[in-house]
Amino acid sequence: QVEMLHNLESKPISPDEDCPELTMDQLAQFQRISAANREERCKQTVTLRLSPQTLRRAKSLGKGYTSVLSRILESALENPDIVKQNIKNKFQDDKLPLVDEVIELDQRNREIKQEVEALRADKNQISKQIGACMAQGKKGEAEELKKKVQENAERVEALSKEEKEVEAKIKQNMMIIPNIIDPSVPIGKDDSENVEIEKFGEPVVPDYEIPYHTDIMESFNGIDLESAGKVAGNGFYYLMGDIARLHSAVISYARDFMINRGFTYCIPPFMIRSNVVTGVMSFAEMDAMMYKIEGEDLYLIGTSEHSMIGKFIDTMLTEDQLPQTLTSYSPCFRKEKGAHGIEERGVYRIHQFEKQEMIVVCKPEESKMWYDKLWQNTVDLFRSMDIPVRTLECCSGDLADLKVKSCDVEAWSPRQKKYFEVGSCSNLGDAQARRLGIRIKGEKGSYFAHTLNNTVVAPPRMLIAFLENNLQADGSVKIPEVLQPYMGGNKEITPKK
Repeated sequence: QVEMLHNLESKPISPDEDCPELTMDQLAQFQRISAANREERCKQTVTLRLSPQTLRRAKSLGKGYTSVLSRILESALENPDIVKQNIKNKFQDDKLPLVDEVIELDQRNREIKQEVEALRADKNQISKQIGACMAQGKKGEAEELKKKVQENAERVEALSKEEKEVEAKIKQNMMIIPNIIDPSVPIGKDDSENVEIEKFGEPVVPDYEIPYHTDIMESFNGIDLESAGKVAGNGFYYLMGDIARLHSAVISYARDFMINRGFTYCIPPFMIRSNVVTGVMSFAEMDAMMYKIEGEDLYLIGTSEHSMIGKFIDTMLTEDQLPQTLTSYSPCFRKEKGAHGIEERGVYRIHQFEKQEMIVVCKPEESKMWYDKLWQNTVDLFRSMDIPVRTLECCSGDLADLKVKSCDVEAWSPRQKKYFEVGSCSNLGDAQARRLGIRIKGEKGSYFAHTLNNTVVAPPRMLIAFLENNLQADGSVKIPEVLQPYMGGNKEITPKK
């Protein structure tokens, strides 16, 4: 029998009744509450039955790998079918064997712990026997017992080594198994099956030709891809003159736009350590995106979200410090390894660009609300510059492994007569917080935070939408009223050739 706490749901039952077994989630909840609220107990006595399996797992809660990835681990152990179905929903069937492997490794890990416990208990008992033998002058027996102690010590050392290897393998698998997606996410194989949510602004196709975006830029002597290719290769650019100024104007306007919405402006480190990289993204994303600094434990950031979320690594936040709402500027560097690759002629998909980002660290119950606020910020920013946009719900196969839910904001292209991605809003639940150790201290104990991120604006890609939607018949580009203060009061820019 145990004293139950007021907010752990249960009911009084007699010892003769069939007692329900606690799930791991319920037991973990009980342990958290018990540690934090010993003085707030209601004196309701109930009987609980723990299966041997649950009890063994309970003993390992909060130790080693479980403290980092316990939610997925517990799901894999208690409900492997749910974890496997989630993998299937993301069309990653090659990862299915990892779930059974985790279960087997966890079983072996608990066997090791039990054997080590038994050996240490045996050592204590033998040590008492050695003392008794020595007191009785039985040195021969004492020496034999000492040999037994040494054998036990060697066995414990071997088991401890194996334990570290097993736990490392479990953690490695857990880092590969995708996070459980939100039930509202549509099931689909890739981005071709993403679902339109809503359109904002009326898409317009003018009765004059809209040139390719680099042709528009070149008419202003605003881009030099040839020189950039000589200096750095494909995927880089020189922006110049009015186009470079427009690029900076958009970033500055986006910064002030987010500050006016209550976000704190920040310029973060543009390089991060490997433990932050693995804390904010999956191995697959890391391989496809990140540039590593040779000979250093440093990576160039692919987006300032990486270093902005990393800012809170190993942090215990109080509830009155939440939410943390930050907007950041940074250059971004990406390998763009994969199916899309680098665009040869334009600036849509490139190795280097600049970005204004927004991130939120909040209580779990507030993350859905912040998710809707974040994507709305991007929509409002683009609409303030007269650019039609739409939101697109990302399907299961298009979600990165840590994401719970995500949507893209797409801008209208009059030249292509279709929308294209200019930003992405993501709710990662507590996945990043668990990896990085971002916790919240509340009245009922500590718990993991939720993290979210969203693109405010990312030129020069954004300039494609801006130039196409603001290009006039004579080749000039009108400057929306909100940008004019950042462009020296100019209402339009005119081509040089």
